[in-house]
Amino acid sequence: MQIFATFDHSQYLEIAISKLEQRGITDIFAVPLDNRTEMPRLFDSLHRSDGISLINKGMFFAVLFAVIGASRGFILEWGPIYWGLIGAGSGFLLGFIIDLIQVFIKRKKTKLLKGKSSEVIMIINCSEEDSDEVVKILWDNLSLGVAKVK
Repeated sequence: MQIFATFDHSQYLEIAISKLEQRGITDIFAVPLDNRTEMPRLFDSLHRSDGISLINKGMFFAVLFAVIGASRGFILEWGPIYWGLIGAGSGFLLGFIIDLIQVFIKRKKTKLLKGKSSEVIMIINCSEEDSDEVVKILWDNLSLGVAKVK
């Protein structure tokens, strides 16, 4: 049976490994994960999307400002078509900038864990009789997650 567990890289990981070795379980494999070194891209590509759209508010404001610009254009000098296009362009630009600012603020709030050690994945091979004891040791030493595979 294999047991998978994730830990923060801390003394609790070392304590868990030593407790497992004291119980006679020696088939332990621990692998640290690498941190992200580059910033995630802001704009989506054709093959990758993060689910964030920067044009939703832009389209809303474009329609809103185009209607207002076209209706006010009847009394202005250039006419409703030009003022509708100007309103659509400026509304889209305003909405895009609002979405862009919101994305930057949201990304700033999510911590990128620079300088902090990444998590460690630990794989333990043991018998089914020892599995409950191994899982208890892992949870007692602040494991982030545990999974068993037969």
